[in-house]
Amino acid sequence: MLLLQKNRFLLALVLGLLVSCNSLFKEDSEKEPLARVGDVYLYKEDVASLITEDMTEQDSALFISNYINDWASKQLMLSKSKVNLPEEKLVEFDRLVDDYRTDLYTRAYLEALVFKAQDTSITTEQLRAYYEQEKENFKLNEKLIQLRFVGLPKQFLDKDEVTRRMKEWTDADKRYLDSIAVQFKKLHFNDSIWVSSSRVLEEIPPMTFLNEEDYLKKSQFFEIEDSLEVYLGKVTNVLEVNDTAPFEYIWPEIKQLILNRRRLDYVRKLKTDVIDEAIKKNEFEVYEDKE
Repeated sequence: MLLLQKNRFLLALVLGLLVSCNSLFKEDSEKEPLARVGDVYLYKEDVASLITEDMTEQDSALFISNYINDWASKQLMLSKSKVNLPEEKLVEFDRLVDDYRTDLYTRAYLEALVFKAQDTSITTEQLRAYYEQEKENFKLNEKLIQLRFVGLPKQFLDKDEVTRRMKEWTDADKRYLDSIAVQFKKLHFNDSIWVSSSRVLEEIPPMTFLNEEDYLKKSQFFEIEDSLEVYLGKVTNVLEVNDTAPFEYIWPEIKQLILNRRRLDYVRKLKTDVIDEAIKKNEFEVYEDKE
């Protein structure tokens, strides 16, 4: 019987919340409490925004019940912690909370200012200048490959012709291979692009970390297969670990580095300007230690 009465109360509460949502924020409306722990109250408007339109009345009732209980347990534990924790701990936690609140507000404000004011345009000349200046810091931690390859079905009838044209690679060969590209399982013809060795292994499954040294060598033509496909490829160039990363490969990272540096410089200027302005307006001063 008590359970039935509780459910009816919660259902009524949900209906009341749903009906009153539109008037919750009117200045002349009074806050209606849902629960109290000591002198701390949980109000209807605190919960109303959490109820979504796709909730049924029963779902909403259960949600509100759980929310009230969770809120109450946190408030009770907070109250007990303030009584039982050492004073120095309470002071430390209050300081941490104040620091976090300050950091949260200032970070959001700075991010908004940076987003609004930051110049994201970077020319190729600026990217290249940064690259030349910092080239020694751009060492590869993974092998890079320039190659072309195709993946053929195991039953492909004209593999020898494809092999010949992949090796010779004249303009006529490129046009021919493009014309029959729909018959390939995979293809990568742009051998001027640098690709990481791990990406090559992803694209060519029968090639692994154990056998890649046999195939990914400069000027190497390879044929490798698994149960489904045959892969034909020609490696045109290789850069090893600790070689300097080529500009064409590293420029997106350089762009991000430049943007990050601009952001840091802008934030430093903002912090300096806000202090200078406060000093001019006599809103900030540091008192000398007279001892």
